[in-house]
Amino acid sequence: MTLQRHGTTPRWSEACVYGGLVFLSGQLADDTTQPFDVQLAQTFGAIDRTLALAGSSRARLLAVTIYVKDLACMPQLNAAWDAWLPPGCAPGRTTVRADMVDPQCLVEMSVVAAVEVDYYLY
Repeated sequence: MTLQRHGTTPRWSEACVYGGLVFLSGQLADDTTQPFDVQLAQTFGAIDRTLALAGSSRARLLAVTIYVKDLACMPQLNAAWDAWLPPGCAPGRTTVRADMVDPQCLVEMSVVAAVEVDYYLY
């Protein structure tokens, strides 16, 4: 098996694929100055794009850790999550209140999903 890394920086990789799994680093909004609902939609978009690069999709999610700045956003988060997630495809999920590195960031998600074993990131 080959370990593949995509979007690698000195500190992290955007995605790592190994053994039929893809591990996404924290996905967040492109514009963290936006309100929670916009940041959430942008975060879901980032996850979709990165999963597609690895030959996966939201239907193949295995585990998601969600970091939110304010737990008061949970009803909004859960409604958007339910609309985004395909029926019958709920992964293991953990939600944590967290102080973000970017103080304007309101939500960030780390993801593990299944991929085709021999899929290569390009």
